[in-house]
Amino acid sequence: MKHLTLTGIWVVFGIIFVACGDSESSANSVGEENNDLVEEVSSSSESVLSSSEIFLSSSSVNVPADSEVVLSSSSIGNSLDSSEEIPDTTKISYSLKPFSGPLSNPHKGFTVPTGGAWTFVPEFEYGPYGSLNNKAWDLVSYGSGYQQWNKLNPAKGVYDWSELEKLLNALAEHNMTYALRVLPYTPSFIKSDFPPEEEYDWTPPFVYEMGAKKMQINLRGTDFRAYAPIWDDTIYIRAAKEFAKALAEKYDGDPRIEYIDVRTFGEWGEWHTSHILGSEMPADSVLFDMLDYYASVFKKTQLVLPSNGFGEVYTHALKLGITKRDDGFIGIPGRPDTLLRAYEANLPTIAENIAGYRTMLDYDDLIPGGSQKWTAERWVDAITTAHLTYYVLDQDNDCGYHFYNDNKALADSMSKVIGYNFRISNAELLTITDSKSTTNTLNITVKNTGVAPCFFDIYMVAEFVDSSGNALEQLGEIVSIKKGTFKDEMVKEISFTSTIPARLSNVAQMPGVFVALSIYESEEAFKAGKNPTVRFDNDGILENKKLLLKE
Repeated sequence: MKHLTLTGIWVVFGIIFVACGDSESSANSVGEENNDLVEEVSSSSESVLSSSEIFLSSSSVNVPADSEVVLSSSSIGNSLDSSEEIPDTTKISYSLKPFSGPLSNPHKGFTVPTGGAWTFVPEFEYGPYGSLNNKAWDLVSYGSGYQQWNKLNPAKGVYDWSELEKLLNALAEHNMTYALRVLPYTPSFIKSDFPPEEEYDWTPPFVYEMGAKKMQINLRGTDFRAYAPIWDDTIYIRAAKEFAKALAEKYDGDPRIEYIDVRTFGEWGEWHTSHILGSEMPADSVLFDMLDYYASVFKKTQLVLPSNGFGEVYTHALKLGITKRDDGFIGIPGRPDTLLRAYEANLPTIAENIAGYRTMLDYDDLIPGGSQKWTAERWVDAITTAHLTYYVLDQDNDCGYHFYNDNKALADSMSKVIGYNFRISNAELLTITDSKSTTNTLNITVKNTGVAPCFFDIYMVAEFVDSSGNALEQLGEIVSIKKGTFKDEMVKEISFTSTIPARLSNVAQMPGVFVALSIYESEEAFKAGKNPTVRFDNDGILENKKLLLKE
């Protein structure tokens, strides 16, 4: 016997059977009640209806004599009253698979050194347009590097942002941000006894001209002598705060800046003096005061405590919302664990290896006294243990080229592990139509499969689009999720619902119409017609970064 499923009543040779549902489960329940119903229908001539007297719906249906017709039992009620309307319901389920390649997304992931706008010229062989075709750039989501205090602040009250601006604009053109470190000092360029101070002391000369003191130091492991600032000198401290204020006035909240390290003290501004013998770090009270000041002038941009800020200084930083980085990864056992305090404080964690990748391959693993080798296992463990949001892919000038050549598959896979990673596991479109309206509801299940929360506000949008992702009509309202609340391993059930009056056509049922999902960093960007900036980890990502759902 043929079946035409409309859900609810069966009409077989002029006899009515009431069904409790559709499919096989309905047939079972009907079987138990058929005898009583047949007797009831047969007992009164007023209750006997031929199949020609039953109106199926607003649509005409041709029913062969040997067919079963299934209608909703609600259409007849207890007394076979056909006045109650039966909504027409359809459901579309979508096929969902993880994205097959590496996935670079904003405000997370890997970086490589970007020393200036020249990174993006073809002449730089390791750059994205260089002759080596360095595919490590497929993973890079932001640039990082250092700036010299004396270059940005050449005279009291004078600031030169020109070179930094060129770099920020070049990165923005490539959809990348910049992690800024302003260094006051680096022992890397002490290559002789008493070399020219401007080669390694990047504290502006005017600071010393104002009366700040410096002292003689010895470079560890050599006979070289040089000078270093006295880090708690009051004039030095005042000049450092004046620069911090100017930096905040210029860049606090600038979307081109990913985060800023507080690099006021020590070698490379890392808050230690392990290589410049004779120099000492200030007391904790001085460090607390500098952190307090930075937090008072930077209200929007994420601040970062450098690698050697530990103990009570670390605790104080976390209370201010200043997160932590560590530059001893892989080489020093246990360093990933030190970042757990920042992760537990719901702040992003940041790391860099103790040395370049190729250098670390030659380490002898003699601990203590040496450093651990780089291995794939240690690299994965470092990222997952520290719940990293940001990681320097490699710190050498080759910008991760050799690292990526050796470890492409591993690095590609870890691009979906570091930081947040949004993967849709289920998506269904439910359409319900009655005489008054049509309601479309898209239900999705999204999981953050990364190792860290999403540390910025996100706005999820559902739309009906054409095959290229061009918007035809928005589906439901924008769903906003506050930063730090969509944590790692968290699953969210999200619905987008729109109701259309019956007099209007349902765009969802038109030919060539698809459903797309997008993630924006602001409502304004969506309303302005811009493309989304965050990609889901699912196949079907279009060129404009929208995810096209496929049946």
